[in-house]
Amino acid sequence: MEDLSSSQVRRPFTGSCHCGATRYLVYLTVPFIQRPYDPSNREQTVYRCNCTICHKAGILHVRVRFAPEDFLLLSPLDPFKDLGDYRPGPHLRFLYCRTCAVRCFTFMGEGELVDLKDLDVPGAGNDNGLTKAWRPKKEGWREGRAEGCYLSVNGYTIDQGQKDLDLRELTEKKIVSYIDCLSGVDKQSPTLERPHFGGAY
Repeated sequence: MEDLSSSQVRRPFTGSCHCGATRYLVYLTVPFIQRPYDPSNREQTVYRCNCTICHKAGILHVRVRFAPEDFLLLSPLDPFKDLGDYRPGPHLRFLYCRTCAVRCFTFMGEGELVDLKDLDVPGAGNDNGLTKAWRPKKEGWREGRAEGCYLSVNGYTIDQGQKDLDLRELTEKKIVSYIDCLSGVDKQSPTLERPHFGGAY
């Protein structure tokens, strides 16, 4: 496996739903590195899950290093009020655009509004009216579903055509991990080779 860590760069990518009502900025470290999914690892990872909601919704999970610094929701500014909110369990929110029904991210935890002038955000404060954003609340954020803090960006909603991002390469270069959330007590280990039963490439 080629070591690309010394050539990696953290940079912003735009993302949106189909109709454009939901818009976000996600900071990713590129090029992506082949890294099997490990929930205890706080590095950026990409995976597909075989649970029924993720499979039926077609989610490509992109987990960032530190959600409060790596994800900004530009529109709407109150996702809990303005986005649809499907909860298959008590805490995890599968948020979706109420106009086009695209799911841009899944979230658990608290959020906060931030002034973009205080952050180094490309284009903030220009004539585009972009002055505020919503993000996962930084204070007290301890990544992990068991900790009550979780953010997964649906990689399919990251706007394509941006430099250093070609989703085809994630599968071709075996960057995508396949995790088993369907099997209960007989869970299989994460793999880079082939989706588990009930999943898909």
